Amino acid sequence: MELLTEDADLRCAHDMGRVGIIAGQGWVRVNTRRLLVERDPEGRPIAGCPNAGPTIKPCTATLPVEKGYSSFIRIDGRRVCLDTVTGLTDGTPPGTVKYDVRASGQHLVRQVSA
Repeated sequence: MELLTEDADLRCAHDMGRVGIIAGQGWVRVNTRRLLVERDPEGRPIAGCPNAGPTIKPCTATLPVEKGYSSFIRIDGRRVCLDTVTGLTDGTPPGTVKYDVRASGQHLVRQVSA
């Protein structure tokens, strides 16, 4: 599982909705790019979701991460984000539309499961 950097590509299930990422720490970097840590993907804006209509709300924000934080690697006490990060968006129908990682932003550093 690759660790996520600030260049990671996270998208809603409608494929075109891209999550705006901001790294919450500056201590640890991979190839000059900051690693993402716990809560960085949460509450972030989603731009470009095409899921719209009279009674349909497009995805505009991420909700809490459901899975994808490292149980082993931490930075300043916050778990590192892995390329398995996934959670729900605020799009309709509520509680069904997920966001996930399309690209980690780097291919050098991985967490290997035991």
